[in-house]
Amino acid sequence: MTRTVMVRNLVAVAAITIVSVGLSGCDYWPPALQTQIEQLRSELQTVTMEKTQLQNQLVAITKVKDDLQVQVDDLTRANRDKSSMMNSLQNSLAASQERLAKSAKAATPKAGTVKPTAKVTKKAPAKKKAPAKKATGAR
Repeated sequence: MTRTVMVRNLVAVAAITIVSVGLSGCDYWPPALQTQIEQLRSELQTVTMEKTQLQNQLVAITKVKDDLQVQVDDLTRANRDKSSMMNSLQNSLAASQERLAKSAKAATPKAGTVKPTAKVTKKAPAKKKAPAKKATGAR
């Protein structure tokens, strides 16, 4: 019986020794494996630097995009203002032309007056440019 206990203890010590050696790992790395590990580390470092550069470029491009969007918004607002100004000027021109046409009809000779012998063709009224309004707003 003592012998079986002794064998059991010996087997247990051997098992513990094998497991501890197996878990502790091997400190020896073959040169080819070391070279491959160093190559992978250098590639990782290179890729990390490229990633940082690309992120910096993305930040710069995003800033430029935002600046351009602000300019587009400003130009759109200015375009809307100019369009409304043009519509206002066109309406005012149309009203002026109507007044001119009414005043021309009122100034035509009456039935008892002498008509001119030569036929005069009526010209379309010339479009006059209204004086430009000065911009009085923040751009």
